[in-house]
Amino acid sequence: MSTPLDADLAALAAVVGPDHISTRGADQTAYSRDLWPRAQLERLAGEAPTLPAAVVWPGTAEEAAALVRVCVAAGRPIVPFGAGSGVCGGARPMERGVVIDLKRLKALRRVDEAAGTIEVEAGYMGERLERQLERRGLTLGHFPSSILCSTVGGWLAGRSAGQCSSRYGKIEDMVVDLEVVAGDGVLRRTPAYGSLGQGLDWNQAFVGSEGTLGLITAATLRVHAQPARRCFRGWLMPDVDAGLKVMRGAMQAGLRPAVLRLYDPVDTVMVGSNPDAKHGGPLAKLKTLLNEGTGGLKQKALVTALSNPRWLNAAIDLLPQKSLLVTVTEGQDAEARAEDAAIAGLARAAGGQDLGEGPGRAWLAHRYDVSYKQSKLYAAGAFVDTFEVAGTWTGLGALYDAVRRAVGDKVLVMAHFSHAYPGGGSIYFTFAGAAASRAAQLARYDAAWRAGLDTVVEHGATIAHHHGSGLSRRSHMDAEHGAGRAWFDALKQVLDPTGIFNPGKLFVPR
Repeated sequence: MSTPLDADLAALAAVVGPDHISTRGADQTAYSRDLWPRAQLERLAGEAPTLPAAVVWPGTAEEAAALVRVCVAAGRPIVPFGAGSGVCGGARPMERGVVIDLKRLKALRRVDEAAGTIEVEAGYMGERLERQLERRGLTLGHFPSSILCSTVGGWLAGRSAGQCSSRYGKIEDMVVDLEVVAGDGVLRRTPAYGSLGQGLDWNQAFVGSEGTLGLITAATLRVHAQPARRCFRGWLMPDVDAGLKVMRGAMQAGLRPAVLRLYDPVDTVMVGSNPDAKHGGPLAKLKTLLNEGTGGLKQKALVTALSNPRWLNAAIDLLPQKSLLVTVTEGQDAEARAEDAAIAGLARAAGGQDLGEGPGRAWLAHRYDVSYKQSKLYAAGAFVDTFEVAGTWTGLGALYDAVRRAVGDKVLVMAHFSHAYPGGGSIYFTFAGAAASRAAQLARYDAAWRAGLDTVVEHGATIAHHHGSGLSRRSHMDAEHGAGRAWFDALKQVLDPTGIFNPGKLFVPR
């Protein structure tokens, strides 16, 4: 006996063909989550994820629009999917809907070197796009850590930032126009803005909307010439405050370095640039446990240490507070050299020790490295996650201290500062914790996140810089956006009146 689901699946298959739709269990499971660490804890605790009713792979923007029309008519929720590298649960199905995977939309439609723009489809993988541009002497300047496993559409939906955002901006700064499908199933293009546009910038209604207002199928983006030269440098700063002073001074002097990256004392040891790591000090022992403590006595020691992080964090505060600052300047030869020299002057004035090119070159060589030790940590009874926020220079140091205090009795915490701008910058926290049971792990994980987000809101900072909201931050989005929540609801009524686009994401449903 046929069911409404059978009819819906048949209508979807009629759009993309039978080879590009799946209801197989393996595909449903694969598309039931992104890389949100909490989902891993849920899985270990025995919680079953919500599976999509089907996964479809449109081959053209027109097919994507037709799929939207089918889902609207059937009332089937839609979850847009890029490469699944998000870490906030933004691509996680909340209901038995349809996952629309856009990776078959992978054309570089146009390269306009005179205008300095490209038109590229949403499913284009980031690293492949950058290689294609490099062959033409160009760069997008967008280098997220996930570039090997993320798509242009995912960058746009999540308001992504690349590692060189201080020079090139975030993804929203690169957008000229977008090709989108909203709730009426019509393929449209937003008006171009910037030097040739005027009025409201409609691109920004969709950039960062995480698929809640429509489906992005393509974009026109600004590109730049490949840099002729790069200058690399590392500085061992007396403490975090000294490093922040250099970062602020550089950006407010009008410099445009590709990278200004400051590691706090713990993170400095993790990247191997604190003398303590060379002499077997306490931080070096901690590094060894985190890297190798996944078996026998080391595993027990690791779980014990992470289960009692208050004392671990307090001990770290008593150690030397040296912090590594990595700088990369690029552009024409004279520009790169001049900016490197200017930052060097600021660093020396703040008491920095010149470490030469080594740290900068090491950062570039390993900037996409992915740790495969997390699974062992989870199996050992521990967990790890990242938490990136942003604020103005006025309160960035205080925000760093406050978040560490707020979560320090729950998790081991370390951080680095990056994505620097004239007005402020981002803090990228990493925390690790452990507990005796899976339920206790989830409780501790949630408590750490809640305390961190509460603290950021109290300090008037932003609860996310580039990872998005998804499910991990939606509890605090109303507090951050205030009246903006009502504006979002109004846009939702116009662009998604049936409420099928990625329901439950960005904001907690009314």
